[in-house]
Amino acid sequence: MKRITSRQNALVSLFRSVARGADLRLLLLDGPHLVLDAIEAGLRLPHAIVASDAVDRPDIARLVARLSQRHVDLAQAPAPVLRAASPLHSSSAIVAIAERPALEDRVFAAPRALVPIACDVQDPGNVGAIVRVAEAAGASGMIAAGGSANPFGWKAVRGSMGSVLRLPVHVVADPQDAVTDARAHGCRIVATAPRGGRTLFEADLEGAVALLIGGEGRGLSDGLLRSADECVTIPMQPPVESLNAAVTAALVLYEARRQRA
Repeated sequence: MKRITSRQNALVSLFRSVARGADLRLLLLDGPHLVLDAIEAGLRLPHAIVASDAVDRPDIARLVARLSQRHVDLAQAPAPVLRAASPLHSSSAIVAIAERPALEDRVFAAPRALVPIACDVQDPGNVGAIVRVAEAAGASGMIAAGGSANPFGWKAVRGSMGSVLRLPVHVVADPQDAVTDARAHGCRIVATAPRGGRTLFEADLEGAVALLIGGEGRGLSDGLLRSADECVTIPMQPPVESLNAAVTAALVLYEARRQRA
């Protein structure tokens, strides 16, 4: 394993550029959990950097062995250099670069597709959390539409706890295009609205469904609400008027899971 001692090393610069999103084909993984998830998902990992003081840790040694078997370019570096390669304030014992999973064509592949469409959800932590709860609830995929944060950015990847490496996720520039695509795949469009919709627990979510989840602040646009086959509202005790986008997605997805069970 080669050693890196300078923060100006070309490999460190590559990690920084991937963290900035300079190459949308690549994503940055910080921590043993995400690196292991990427290996288990069968993703190609071109590079990894290990903390010099963690090389002999049993869990890291096992991970390094698996990376070596996959012919990953491995390097070790002292903590200050590793911190320069990672966008986190406190980097983990290992950081890696992985090729982005190419699963977007499988978003609607399930017989009864269940697909949350995050519309203009700008917080990457929320986007990552929606991906995670979508996988947990048994959704067939997830779409990040409009001004939503990149689900493959490092913050969203961490927020998803690795789910984005396994669940089919598609990025669509225009939410209306996502709606059109969902209809073409036989989905009913169900929009979430803070008020005025059918109560969530009375809605029919058993068939193929695409769930529109609005972003922070304004929620779904009037045009998207009009394009939906049905609007659903989560009952809330006053004076609460709305819920976090990821919480909304979780409640609706798990109601769909309950009905389908």
